[in-house]
Amino acid sequence: MLLDNLYILFFLFSFAFIKWLQHLLHRKMHPKIIPLSVNYHFTRKCNYECGFCFHTDTNSYIAPLPDTKAALSLLALAGMKKTNFAGGEPFLYAHHLGELVDYCKDILHLDSVSIVSNGSHIREDWLKQHAHNLDILAVSCDSFDERTNIAIGRGKGTHIAQLYRIANWCRTYGALFKLNSVINRYNWQEDMNSHIAKLDPYRWKCFQVLLVEGENDSEQTKRDARKFTILDEEFEHFCSKHRDNPCFVPESNKLMAKSYLILDEHLRFLDRSGKAPSGSIMEVGVEKALSSVFWDMDGFKERGGIYAWNQDQIEKSKEEAEGQNLAATKRFGLAVGDTCGGSQSGEAVDMEDIGSKKTL
Repeated sequence: MLLDNLYILFFLFSFAFIKWLQHLLHRKMHPKIIPLSVNYHFTRKCNYECGFCFHTDTNSYIAPLPDTKAALSLLALAGMKKTNFAGGEPFLYAHHLGELVDYCKDILHLDSVSIVSNGSHIREDWLKQHAHNLDILAVSCDSFDERTNIAIGRGKGTHIAQLYRIANWCRTYGALFKLNSVINRYNWQEDMNSHIAKLDPYRWKCFQVLLVEGENDSEQTKRDARKFTILDEEFEHFCSKHRDNPCFVPESNKLMAKSYLILDEHLRFLDRSGKAPSGSIMEVGVEKALSSVFWDMDGFKERGGIYAWNQDQIEKSKEEAEGQNLAATKRFGLAVGDTCGGSQSGEAVDMEDIGSKKTL
């Protein structure tokens, strides 16, 4: 009887051990995906008509605010540290956007909350009310020649003046000002250095124009970006001309294509490898939704997806750099150049004479 019991215990132990090994093997082969940084395109509606847009105005749906807050809470529980609100044009729904920004900071306490906008509907009053909860405000500008912007579909000739206003507001109210540019057939030969020096963005992201299947890649899609595409060598030509700017961050098609984790207006993760979107995270949960799409985590890291994305982290980076400079000075008797990009110096651009600056 005792021997029989020992056999049973041995069998149960062996069975449990095998199951444990299988679980470890599965975890190793299928590591849990942490949605560290999520781009939430909560609307597709837009007032611009950029010819290369990859998230086009195909419907007017916006998830109800309670559902959106619940979804953001689920993402935070799953490990999200940064969220970026995009569109469409998110400032078409300024009140809704303000609610989300405040919720992500006041309730979820995310490390970083950012917005990408075309800038046309950004107002100073909104920043006065919400900038304390906003880490980064990114504005898209593809050219400093309004004729080029109009040809692309970005505004009607007032885009650059508004860009300078927003840069000043960001400095006034404490949000980091970021610039996004899509490098394409119309602007790859442009020299933007003088305006970048005047605007002094915290980061300047330059994307090689990208074709996305089903969004902007044919005559059947709402936008056809094929006429905007450029060769890799042409993108590199633009990069070589602007690489000396400390804020410059280039992203080629190779780095960009599948390295962004995008949540759409229906609270689904989009798959950039040609598969259908995931189920809504409100219905299937974050883990299952993530497992059904491809996200290039290595590409995310390679393109610098993790960086100093709020003021505290920037100050820490500066302190570390200053410490390294001091150590180098003591050791070698010389100073090492600043390793941090984008000064956000606190100086405002005088819009009457954008060649000069004055302190706020």
